Amino acid sequence: MKKTKTKCIIFSAPSGSGKSTIINWLMSEHPELKLAFSISCTSRAPRGTEQNGVEYFFLSPEEFRARIDNQEFLEYEEVYEDRFYGTLKAQVERQLEQGQNVVFDVDVKGGCRIKDYYGDRALSIFIQPPSIEVLRQRLVNRGTDAPEVIEDRIARAAFELTFADRFDHVVVNDDLKVAEQETLNVVNEFLGQ
Repeated sequence: MKKTKTKCIIFSAPSGSGKSTIINWLMSEHPELKLAFSISCTSRAPRGTEQNGVEYFFLSPEEFRARIDNQEFLEYEEVYEDRFYGTLKAQVERQLEQGQNVVFDVDVKGGCRIKDYYGDRALSIFIQPPSIEVLRQRLVNRGTDAPEVIEDRIARAAFELTFADRFDHVVVNDDLKVAEQETLNVVNEFLGQ
């Protein structure tokens, strides 16, 4: 019996681009794709109702560094001082073996590392805002961040946009429904290969 080869789908985008909205739509509206989140690790504190092992695995900066030293991560990034995010190799492999197509919601550097690691078994998608000004307005309208945090996110977005051409596909999220459909089409084609 031939084993179905599961695949990896990597999403990266500047904060406020609509990436999470698109991913959540794909996962809730298209169960036939057998998508499952790769649960990342972070050294930040849980927000709101986040639970360990559900949204993230929450580790102390010291625990995170120990796992880096043990080479347990597929990718990791120290986004800010002592603020790490990363993906454990063992967990991804376990999900792939269970027949899931693993979805990654990662920063641009992590997305590039996962793509390099999995090669043709991974599809990398960059969700891009129509412009920096539209992005700034979305972040302001979200109402979750202080003005200085928004400016930090905008500065980071300008850097992240320079990575777009390293991804297999760029989806410009100007109209959410169009962006969702384009993403679905790209994912369907990839999974059908």
